[in-house]
Amino acid sequence: MAQYSYFGVLLVCLLGTAWLEFLLRTRVYRRVIRLSLAILPVLIIFSMWDSYAIAAGHWTFDTHFVTGWIAYSGIPIEEIFFFIVIPICSILTLEAVRSAKGWVVGDEGSEG
Repeated sequence: MAQYSYFGVLLVCLLGTAWLEFLLRTRVYRRVIRLSLAILPVLIIFSMWDSYAIAAGHWTFDTHFVTGWIAYSGIPIEEIFFFIVIPICSILTLEAVRSAKGWVVGDEGSEG
């Protein structure tokens, strides 16, 4: 069961912030293109960094806490999900604070 620990942590992170979408109406999940544009650079850059670091022997992943499913270049699938889940949680948190405080930034005025 320990091999699902990484996934478990990611699930707790998602569940811990998912309610913000509904309670504070952050509309993060509704703006799919905006969310994708925020996540894709993180996913690409950090996946490349991980790939390099693994190949160079700078770090590894404890096989007791990952499923063993490899996405590519020795990167566990959990690590790929990390690069998706954590930015989502961060964006949800930021948007929740903005919603609660009434802050308007960027192109918010043009969304209607």
